[in-house]
Amino acid sequence: MFDWLKSLPRVEPYIPERQLIYAVGDVHGMIDLLKALVRRILKDAAVFPEFRARIVFLGDFIDRGDHSKSVIDQLIAYSQLTQVDWTFLRGNHEDSLLRFLKDPEFGPQWVAFGGAQTFASYGVPVPSNRQDIEAWSEAAEALAGAIGPSHMAFLENLSTSFSCGSYFFVHAGVRPGVPLAEQSKNDLLWIRGQFLHDKRNLPAIIVHGHSPDAEPFIDYRRIGVDTGAYATGRLTAVRLMGSDAELISVMSPNGRSRHQLGAWE
Repeated sequence: MFDWLKSLPRVEPYIPERQLIYAVGDVHGMIDLLKALVRRILKDAAVFPEFRARIVFLGDFIDRGDHSKSVIDQLIAYSQLTQVDWTFLRGNHEDSLLRFLKDPEFGPQWVAFGGAQTFASYGVPVPSNRQDIEAWSEAAEALAGAIGPSHMAFLENLSTSFSCGSYFFVHAGVRPGVPLAEQSKNDLLWIRGQFLHDKRNLPAIIVHGHSPDAEPFIDYRRIGVDTGAYATGRLTAVRLMGSDAELISVMSPNGRSRHQLGAWE
């Protein structure tokens, strides 16, 4: 298997005729940037009336930024619009929220990498004692109640990947040397260095978020569009049409936020 994958030819970029794909990077609770970027995308798609457009969100809608609840509300509202198609993928932060609701002992770990802002957006206090398992169980119950059935259904029904043409859309990336159909959920949601730094050709061009940088990244293996919206004030998408890829970004009026880019989970 390894030798076969190592010898894969380089994948040529390709979106089927009369299809238009926009892939949006990690939103992380930045509701104003989300609305601004979708307005830009819908305006851009209207320039190509003969094309059917699809907007693919690459996950990590919640945590870190202050408006996780509003972001989920907005994404659900978008899903009802019919002028374009919508695809919502699961990120590691949505997965962490769902894990916490089933396993409250995971709460302190989740809060440490952004979950506190999601608690706040749903109006639920974070337990003050990291070791108080009973308090975390009560918090999980309260958060589940605050999230409610429509948001819960949205979160639980998020896909882990989407394919179109020669592109494979996923939150984090894929493990080189493993066929796409055999990728683990953990890698699709969490992988970083083993995917980013490998140079072997892959079975598809991977479009992903999860690994933030001040600038988007495009090469023959992957397109990374996580520009750290909550830290940089910049939310980015890529438009894929035929063999072309074009970046679309929006910036907050104040530029960088109070946070700094770093080694994020």
